[in-house]
Amino acid sequence: MKTLHITDTAAATPNPEALLAAIQELRVQVGKRIVGQQRVMDEVLMALVSGRHALLVGVPGLAKTLLIRALAEAMHLKFRRIQFTPDLVPSDITGTEVMDEDSGSGKRSFRFVEGPIFANVVLADEINRTPPRTQAALLEGMQEHSVTAAGRTMPLPAPFFVLATQNPIEQEGTYPLPEAQLDRFLFDIRIGYPDDEEEVEILRTTTGLDSASIEAVLDADQALALQRMVRDVPAADAALRYASALVRATRGEGSPVETVRDYVRWGAGPRAGQALILGAKAHAFLNGRPNIAIEDIRRVAHPVLRHRILLNFAASSDGVTVEKVIDTVLSEVAAPVSGIAAR
Repeated sequence: MKTLHITDTAAATPNPEALLAAIQELRVQVGKRIVGQQRVMDEVLMALVSGRHALLVGVPGLAKTLLIRALAEAMHLKFRRIQFTPDLVPSDITGTEVMDEDSGSGKRSFRFVEGPIFANVVLADEINRTPPRTQAALLEGMQEHSVTAAGRTMPLPAPFFVLATQNPIEQEGTYPLPEAQLDRFLFDIRIGYPDDEEEVEILRTTTGLDSASIEAVLDADQALALQRMVRDVPAADAALRYASALVRATRGEGSPVETVRDYVRWGAGPRAGQALILGAKAHAFLNGRPNIAIEDIRRVAHPVLRHRILLNFAASSDGVTVEKVIDTVLSEVAAPVSGIAAR
């Protein structure tokens, strides 16, 4: 395993420069399998170093699952994939009790067999293809990092990430995610089609015999150290107030933004503000800056807000999208002129 050294032996503290170098090497390793998709990779990494979960939404064939698999290979972490289907039940995710019988004494006892959620990186593939009851089996794990089963609460491994995929165009036989579960995802990441050159490169690299091998360059201790460092990035009071103003501007009748008043049924809750600040901290850290800037908050606004805003019927009839609403909020809510570090 090609794990980079992250500790200053004199001070026995994590080395930020080495951690950032490990992240860059992680990009290189994932790039052996994934062509382009730099914006998507940036947002996945921001979620990873924030210690939060991400939802990847895109049509079939855009390498959503391959990206997550490649990322898991590049990290020395336990990885499990759950293929969500209509017949999946909660115990298929959390685990179940089985009865063991001692061959000598004949004594019987129950033993809990851990489900695939007991991993560091969990790929919830096509999460909207299973009923809400089964989707909810992820809810406690995503929020509490623990699972209650067989009458006891068991902690999940640390770090713990859920990276879920969803197909936005095929709705027959699917179950929309409950808002409570959507809110647990730090980011809603949208994956688009590759450009001309990227598509040619995809054809070149995926139609031969050889598949590039990926080396693991990050381990659990490094991932946890990254999360602590991101949390330590300072956020000025002006940054907190700007994030709060953006979130509050998405809320219906009280919003100062006319587009929101006309087209938004429900706006983003307080968790959206937390996600804006945490995502901005991650963006600043990954770009080697000691504190967050206005542009860090604006950079993460779309992936943070797009799954936390519900539009009304008028928006549908007038062709107004969530992306347009967010763009309008960003353009009309004034950013502070001072108090936030500049880039």
